Amino acid sequence: MQESVKFLNRDWEVAANLHLPDNLDKTKKYAAIVCVHPGSSVKEQTAGLYAAELSAAGFIAIAFDASFQGESGGIPRYLEDPATRVEDIRCAVDYLTTLDFVDKERIGVLGVCAGGGYAANAALTERRIKAVVAVSPANIGRAYRENSTIETLEAVSRQRTAEANGAVPLSINWTPASAEAAKQAGMTDPDLLEAIDYYRTPRGEHPNANNQLRFTSITAIMSFDAFHLAEYLLTQPLLVIVGDRVGSFGGYRDGFELYNKAASKEKRIHTVKGAGHYDLYDQPAATTEAVGQLVPFLQKALSAE
Repeated sequence: MQESVKFLNRDWEVAANLHLPDNLDKTKKYAAIVCVHPGSSVKEQTAGLYAAELSAAGFIAIAFDASFQGESGGIPRYLEDPATRVEDIRCAVDYLTTLDFVDKERIGVLGVCAGGGYAANAALTERRIKAVVAVSPANIGRAYRENSTIETLEAVSRQRTAEANGAVPLSINWTPASAEAAKQAGMTDPDLLEAIDYYRTPRGEHPNANNQLRFTSITAIMSFDAFHLAEYLLTQPLLVIVGDRVGSFGGYRDGFELYNKAASKEKRIHTVKGAGHYDLYDQPAATTEAVGQLVPFLQKALSAE
């Protein structure tokens, strides 16, 4: 079962899908999971896939559109602001605590790609989160720092000045519109091409995931470190799932960094053989193995006993 719901982040509404077990008994208390989508994504894509699998396993699961994106509110549109992305997770936890059939002491978080980084970051200080699952986690700040320059920041600064003086806000594409366009521009990176295959084709595309990124987001992204202080503050049980087909987006490397840094005494990393970053978004062989790992992990970590 799935219900469309909304919750507040500051003074705007965040749009979400609440995934419920088919045999839901609202007189009982259930463990609940906040599912966090990647950058450029929406709740109906991979976060929703994992939320549906979790509800089938007996959890309450909520997948939401990030503030400023998808069906969620917030101005300016298409902003990717790491601090607000993390606050979205806290607000989703707030919402779950208002549901009578959710056990307030049994709430976890699952994130994919940048969502995995945001999920881990939220858990550093959000102690209502009792367990963390990161699937192909990416530290989005690290990725942008490695692929941008001081000149990029100079361009963002010029754009902010232009917009402050009346220019039309600038949005850029997260990815090229097609594999052909990428190749014509000399872009042959496998992870980029797989991102296009997921987001820009019938495989995973969704009309609310419109490939738009507010250009001025880059300053906030570049200064963000998803795993900062994880060696001190990330003490909750942690499961990291990565594929061993290593690509440039860093899910494998970032996954091991998160695992190695986390202070948790109950942590594990699982490698899906032959899987790439985007296989863990929706490809049955990879996601079935991932779900087979994360469901028992969460059942144990969020046990009522």
